[in-house]
Amino acid sequence: MHHGIALLLASALCMAAQANPHFDPAKAHHTPDGFKNNYIGAMDKPFSELLKWQWEAWRGGFPLAAKVPTPTQRPDLPRIHSYQQSAGDSQAGRSASTPAITWIGHASVLVQAGGLNVLTDPIFSERASPVQLFGPKRVVPPGVALDDLPPIDVVVISHNHYDHLDRSSVAALFAKAQAQNRMTTFLVPLGQKTWFESVGISSVVELDWWQKHTVRGVDFYLTPVQHWSARGLGDRSATLWGGWSVFAEDLHWYFGGDAGYSKDMLDTRLRFAQRHGAEQGGGFDVALIPVGAYEPRWFMREQHMNPAEAVQAHLDLGAKRSMGIHWGTFALTDEPLDQPPIDLASAKADKQLTDTDFFVVKIGETVDLPRRK
Repeated sequence: MHHGIALLLASALCMAAQANPHFDPAKAHHTPDGFKNNYIGAMDKPFSELLKWQWEAWRGGFPLAAKVPTPTQRPDLPRIHSYQQSAGDSQAGRSASTPAITWIGHASVLVQAGGLNVLTDPIFSERASPVQLFGPKRVVPPGVALDDLPPIDVVVISHNHYDHLDRSSVAALFAKAQAQNRMTTFLVPLGQKTWFESVGISSVVELDWWQKHTVRGVDFYLTPVQHWSARGLGDRSATLWGGWSVFAEDLHWYFGGDAGYSKDMLDTRLRFAQRHGAEQGGGFDVALIPVGAYEPRWFMREQHMNPAEAVQAHLDLGAKRSMGIHWGTFALTDEPLDQPPIDLASAKADKQLTDTDFFVVKIGETVDLPRRK
């Protein structure tokens, strides 16, 4: 079965959600029992549509096998570990390091900027599932093994679906930091702090849309995207979801997490226009935008962008360059694992964008980024 079928089934059959302890009637995306999107409201697919999708996928033999394996390369660990990240480093020492991003796989990216090592939606498990006996299985190993990571300063979580919030991965990252007598701060959307504390993770900060948390001079904002949340029965949209807009002195970057196309990306650009003027160095230096898990469109459109919509999101954000993520790692939907880069190339051509403007990389590959002026 496809991506999170057990989760989708639970969502389709879910019981009434619990009262939202964070409910703020002054905020349009808050509801008494959870949260909703800005432009389409709550994501509420009927069970009949789920069954239709699964029936059509079975009849059509989807997903089709990839013709080309997901590209991988051995990580450059000395380069990754040489980045100036320690809280004890001088500001001068930190500023001497070149910002870089390393694709670990799916939506997991190591971003090294502003003197911090930041991980997005870390999943190192074999399966994106509540249990490791079944569910979508990883087709390639993580580009950097968890034990090979440098000390992680911040983990940002976009939402609580199993392919983005993996219990064993976040628990291991927290334990590793403790063993090194360091602290990893987990930044999460509103409503998720209780879950993290139940896992034994204490260094967690939860944010609402547009709220900010600063770590050693780097500003992290949770920003709206169009999606939904759930981990089981009765909790659909009970916790918030979002993207992350991050402002370091040497790099402004955006992480889209998981999202359907909406005006939220343009809203994000407008919201931070004063920080992105020409005199401030322009817009986001890099955006990490999901480009996979988009077929069939009639079922996935509201929750997952296709590559053409990802290109439009890149333009809406006003990003100088973007990297495609959320593909090639787990077979989640109907398109072959190697289809997103093909469709992305076509979408870029339609908008006269180059491979520098919007690119994909190999799992394990590190890309240096220009320091922000």
